[in-house]
Order: sequence, then structure tokens, then C-alpha cells
Amino acid sequence: MQISVSSTLTLFHDGQFWVGVVEHVEDGELSAARIVFGAEPSDEEVLQFVVRKWESLRFHGNAAAEAPKAAKNPKRRLREASKELSRRPVSTKSQQALAEAREAQKTEAKARRAQAKRETQEARFSQKQEKKKQKRKGH
Repeated sequence: MQISVSSTLTLFHDGQFWVGVVEHVEDGELSAARIVFGAEPSDEEVLQFVVRKWESLRFHGNAAAEAPKAAKNPKRRLREASKELSRRPVSTKSQQALAEAREAQKTEAKARRAQAKRETQEARFSQKQEKKKQKRKGH
């Protein structure tokens, strides 16, 4: 059984920051990760990122990805490579995967906030009850 894995790092300026989007395809499943670099990274900074922090990336989403076939004709490969370089930097599937990850994080954070609010309300209520008991006892 052969496992096919490919990753693509695309850098672009989103209007405010330099952002890198990593598209990772493993066995036809596309997942994506987003990295904010801030200022324009140099080639050395990008290389250092790939060498040091690649394993710590958290990929989100599992969409089906179509694997491109490599053409045998060198002229066609050259045309396909130039076409790939001229296309938009981020695929819509990776954007969808990142959006789904943001939504999941948002709902998770909302649930955590609600739980914390319930706990504080219960603590206040029990504190009031204890205070009432102490008053009743005459303390």
C-alpha cells in the first residue's frame, strides 16, 4: 500500500500581515494550517520556520482533494507549473477548512465561557445561602 503525501506553503499579503497557508494532502484528504508572519519574512525566516516549526503545525479540516497527475511531456509540465504559479495563492478548500476550524474553536470557547459563568453563579448562590444561614444562627 502506497501513501501519498504532499504539502504546499503559500505566502501572501492579506492587506495587513504576511500570511502563510500550508495545504497538506495525505491519501486524498486535504487539511490546512494558517501561519501569520507579520512583517514580510525573508527566505531565511521561511526556511527556519519550515525546519523548526513544521512538526508543530495544527492542520484543520479533512476535505477530499484531487491529486494532480504529472504529465510526461516536459513542455506540458512547464505549462502546468507556470499555470499553477499564476493561480490564486489559496485554494477555496483550504479556506473552507480554516473557516470550519475557526467555527469549531468559536463554539468551543462559547461553551467554556458558559460553563465558567454557570460555575461563578453557583458559587455566588452557595455563598449567599451560607451567609443567610450564618445570619439566622446569629453570627
